[in-house]
Amino acid sequence: MKFIKTIFLSFLILTQLSACKYYEKVDQRQRPDGAKAKARKNVEEGRGVGLGDLLKRKSGGNFEFSSSNPMWIATLETLDFLPLSTVDYSGGMIISDWYSDSASNSQSLKISVRFLSNEVTANSLKIIVHQKDCSVNKDCQTSVLPNSKIQTELNSVIVKKAALIEKQNKKKK
Repeated sequence: MKFIKTIFLSFLILTQLSACKYYEKVDQRQRPDGAKAKARKNVEEGRGVGLGDLLKRKSGGNFEFSSSNPMWIATLETLDFLPLSTVDYSGGMIISDWYSDSASNSQSLKISVRFLSNEVTANSLKIIVHQKDCSVNKDCQTSVLPNSKIQTELNSVIVKKAALIEKQNKKKK
């Protein structure tokens, strides 16, 4: 028991000592004179907080919410006829559930949309269409449809809607 206490105490002391910062030599001629000048320098170097910064809006980062992203709105409006299984704005992904129209019960489609950027361009989206073909015995084969007509039509419709939404948003501002 005494051995465990010794190990624990030495571990505790080592962690406390490793948190200590070593002494740095500072040339006092390079340091500002006066409390206000020192405080201003600390704030500029990121070591302090200034009350003036609390009132200013910071322009660092572009954080758009789903209600203000035209690509997101246009995609949801375009895919509103599909049952959606995953809608994740922070991850930039919309995945539909398997969908088949009443005419063909043996074939169904699943569409996934990935958002690559917030810009309203055709390259901002990656649309993947999966097709599932099931036989009478319920044996199903799933495949990806690369460069399908559905994929290109969805992409163009979403980009056109997003451009219109962005234009309307600019008129409102």
